[in-house]
Amino acid sequence: QVQLVESGGGLVQPGGSLRLSCATSGFTLDYYVIGWFRQAPGKEREGLCYIRKSDGSTYYTDSIKGRFTISRDNAKNTVLLQMNNLKPEDTAVYYCAVSNMLTIDPDDYHYWGRGTQVTVSS
Repeated sequence: QVQLVESGGGLVQPGGSLRLSCATSGFTLDYYVIGWFRQAPGKEREGLCYIRKSDGSTYYTDSIKGRFTISRDNAKNTVLLQMNNLKPEDTAVYYCAVSNMLTIDPDDYHYWGRGTQVTVSS
């Protein structure tokens, strides 16, 4: 059974940092891609970045490029999202999900975690 569990969210001041973790289990294929997404109240789900497990290939959307870093720990079946210089507009529920395509389109991701809340406020 495929499972993804996010953790590491919380309340942080503007300019601060958080590191999110996505623990995965139940995968039987090696070529899967893990993506991070977020959804703010009243807005559509937004794709942020992804990493391919096999070779570590990454992709970032412009909104987070230079501030967020995605990485993987294959031994622990975990994908991390380091978020620096956080802004109030980064406030959202953050999700990880899995796909077998190199894509940031949420519609191409088949399994999702339940999300973790990130709030950036002074």
